[in-house]
Amino acid sequence: IHEYACLPQEEDNGGSKGLIRTPPDWPDHGGIEFRNYSLRYQSNPELTLKNINLTIKPCEKIGIIGRTGAGKSSLFQGLLRLVDRSTVDGTILIDDIDISRITLSHLRSHISIIPQQFVLFTGTLRFNIDPLGVHSDEQCWTALEAAQLKTMASDHPDGLLMPVAESGSNLSVGQRQLICICRAILKPSKILLIDEATANVDNESGRIFQSVISEIAKNRTVLTIAHRLSTVTGSDRLLALDNGTVVDFDIPDKVLLRFQ
Repeated sequence: IHEYACLPQEEDNGGSKGLIRTPPDWPDHGGIEFRNYSLRYQSNPELTLKNINLTIKPCEKIGIIGRTGAGKSSLFQGLLRLVDRSTVDGTILIDDIDISRITLSHLRSHISIIPQQFVLFTGTLRFNIDPLGVHSDEQCWTALEAAQLKTMASDHPDGLLMPVAESGSNLSVGQRQLICICRAILKPSKILLIDEATANVDNESGRIFQSVISEIAKNRTVLTIAHRLSTVTGSDRLLALDNGTVVDFDIPDKVLLRFQ
C-alpha cells in the first residue's frame, strides 16, 4: 500500500494549453486522429512511436499488427494517456477534441478496454461486471446475456451474487474473458480497445469471444491488437507497425499480402 501511495500523481491540468470542456455527448461519433504523434517511455530515451499520422473513421474496425516491440500497445498507452506528458510530442484527437486538454477521468470514462490480462476481483459476479454499482440488475442480466454468460449466472443459486474468487480462479479462462466483455457492454463508450484478448484462450473460447464482440461493436470504433491474424482479418483496415512507425494501413487483403 505504501508503494502505491508514494506513486507520483498523474498530471491532469491540460498542460500549457489548459483544460477545455467537451460537448455533453462527446464523443458521439468515435473518430480518432493521430497528428505527428511520437511517444517514448521515461526509462528509455529512444522513441517507441515515431511521428504517427492516422485517421480512423467513426465505427471503423481496425486491426493492429506487428512484431513484438513494434509499438502496438503504445498506441493504447497514448490513447489512454498512460505516459507522462513530457515524453509525448504531437496530438491525439477524438471527435476533433485534443485529448491532452481534458481530464484523465473524463477521457478514460469514455473509452472501454478489454485487456490481455483479465482483471477480476474477489467478490461477487455483479461487483466484477459493475464495480461502481451504477447499473440496475436488469441491465446486468442483459449484459450477461449479450456476453453469453446468462446461463452460468442463472444456474448458480446466488445468481448475480455468485462468488468470484481472487483473480477469478474459480472460473475458466473463457469465462473470465467474457466477464471483462460484460464491463465493456455496460459501459456504452464509442471507442473499444482490445489488447490481444484471445492470446490466452482456446479456439472455442476465442470463437465465442469473436461472436460476442461482433455484436457489441456494431456502433463503436474498435481497435484490436492482434495475437492471431485470424482475429482481425474481418477488420475494415489493418494497421501494420514496425519499430514504432506505420508501414501499412489498408484493407486486410492488401496488407496481409505485403506484410507476409
